[in-house]
Amino acid sequence: MSDEETETNVLSLISEVREKSQTMVIGQVDLVESILAALICEGHLLIEGMPGLGKTLSCKVLSRLCDLAFKRIQFTPDLLPSDLIGTLIYSQKNENFTTKFGPIFTQILLADEINRSPAKVQSALLEAMGEYQVTIGEETHKLLHPFVVLATQNPIDHEGTYPLPEAQMDRFMMKVKIGYPNKEDEIGMYLKGNSYLIKAKKDSFINDCINCLDPAILSNNILNPILNITDERKDKTI
Repeated sequence: MSDEETETNVLSLISEVREKSQTMVIGQVDLVESILAALICEGHLLIEGMPGLGKTLSCKVLSRLCDLAFKRIQFTPDLLPSDLIGTLIYSQKNENFTTKFGPIFTQILLADEINRSPAKVQSALLEAMGEYQVTIGEETHKLLHPFVVLATQNPIDHEGTYPLPEAQMDRFMMKVKIGYPNKEDEIGMYLKGNSYLIKAKKDSFINDCINCLDPAILSNNILNPILNITDERKDKTI
């Protein structure tokens, strides 16, 4: 296969992934493009945006479309470095230590709200992000290929957060800031929303309630005022 044919096939695959992701993640085209660029370049991405804008969903969708191993870890103030990279566990039966690998041993690691954990936890990512390896005890373990960290942080509610140190920021290839979707995208999100619902038994009254909320039933006279209310709330939260 020639270089031109290889390039054409790669571009075709990228376009296919982009199109499929846009049917599942609505209103975040720039975010999807940034994640794709990070995966292709094997660079790490820092995503900053308000809660509920599809950051986690975008990461999950692209990991599935690209057929890559995916793990998510919620960063909290009580998180320990061993919770991230793993630790040594002593076996009384065998009288030796065994290695328990942490969630960092994956291909796409979603570090959710990375600035919620103290610096010692954030620094546990430094070796992995820079050298694609992790040291547990006296042994060094190579990470899977490719290995990409997709970290998110909230631009508001800074109480109880720990700003990322310069050494940590330097490990990210780029940072993307995402905002609220426009009104047309919000309508598309609503019309798509009920398709993800897991319905109960056929004879359950819950199904009747769900059917009453079918997007086809609600007219623009009802939907538009709802969107107007959410638009007013956006102005107060930004």
